[in-house]
Amino acid sequence: MICAALSGMPPKSIHLPEQCSEDLVATAECLAALMASDAPELDCRESGSTLRFLLPVAAALGKKACFTGRGRLPQRPVGTLLEQLSAHGVQSSSESLPLTLSGRFSGGEFSFPGDLSSQFVTGLLFALPLLREGGSIQLTTPLQSRDYVNLTIDAMERFGVQVQESENGFRVEAGASYRPLDASSLPISVEGDWSNAAFPLVAGAIGRKGVEVCGLRPDSRQGDRRILELLARFGAQVSFDGGRCCVQPGRLIALPEIDVSGIPDLVPVLAVLAGCAEGTTHFVNAARLRLKESDRLASTQSMLEALGCRAEVTADSLVVHGCGGYRGGVVDGCNDHRIVMASAVASVAVREPITILGADACAKSWPGFFKDCLAS
Repeated sequence: MICAALSGMPPKSIHLPEQCSEDLVATAECLAALMASDAPELDCRESGSTLRFLLPVAAALGKKACFTGRGRLPQRPVGTLLEQLSAHGVQSSSESLPLTLSGRFSGGEFSFPGDLSSQFVTGLLFALPLLREGGSIQLTTPLQSRDYVNLTIDAMERFGVQVQESENGFRVEAGASYRPLDASSLPISVEGDWSNAAFPLVAGAIGRKGVEVCGLRPDSRQGDRRILELLARFGAQVSFDGGRCCVQPGRLIALPEIDVSGIPDLVPVLAVLAGCAEGTTHFVNAARLRLKESDRLASTQSMLEALGCRAEVTADSLVVHGCGGYRGGVVDGCNDHRIVMASAVASVAVREPITILGADACAKSWPGFFKDCLAS
């Protein structure tokens, strides 16, 4: 959507599904406002990706854009990104939302740690072709969640922008520009979402019957495709058959350690899986989970303990002591879509009912989750 807008394709060429995630709606509405006004009001709702992707884009377009948001979004970090914009001629009225940008954005070299957020990298990559000078991104520490950046690069290449990759960063040459797609390339097909697919797939592993999910690519560049490998390592039966991803229950044995630095979105549902396994699972390198829609280490721990499973947290890890299934109980969804959906998945392995408070938070990424998954 962002590449299409920056290539000059008309908004009517983008068709959103009837049941559309709130994050996607936020991005679409902000793009429409950004393209229609020199001083747009951009309501990012609770979408961190919308905010971090479009801050550099708005600056590169020379827009005096006012960004707003709600929920925990004003507390989610953007200071490093704003520092990079400031070093290249763009001023921000505040270090957190609401904020307004002003000034001329110039290209050149951008430098920051790679373990903060891959969304910072994506936002700057989207902006670089709009800058006369082009530019490069140098990462001072290894990039976490690199697979998300790979998806960005793939999308940009479809719209005519070549991103050069190096050991420690990325570069877009001066003169690069987005090119609109011709009619023969439309509609654009978007592959299935492994992050959301993880919820029904885990349900297949811990429930009484298996699950089949269609529309997923086993060769996807999405990092969360690792859910299949992890399910198999826990002991579930996993296969691909004719484009269908199939997961059947099996004897689940805990994994001693899982490094989640590249797959943070999987942690809540993997924790539910670990709670049904025999033994103790350690999720490590998870500090960034504290900066999501909730403090996702704390909220995952609370979810498990509310359901009768013991869990512990440190500054950057989660320890789950498998209990072979759940008692049931009342879970606070913490206004976090992934906590809500993970709690719902646990319901296939409970002895008593589960009540989820704030269950409508799943609309952030999957409005039809309960109808699509639990009804079947």
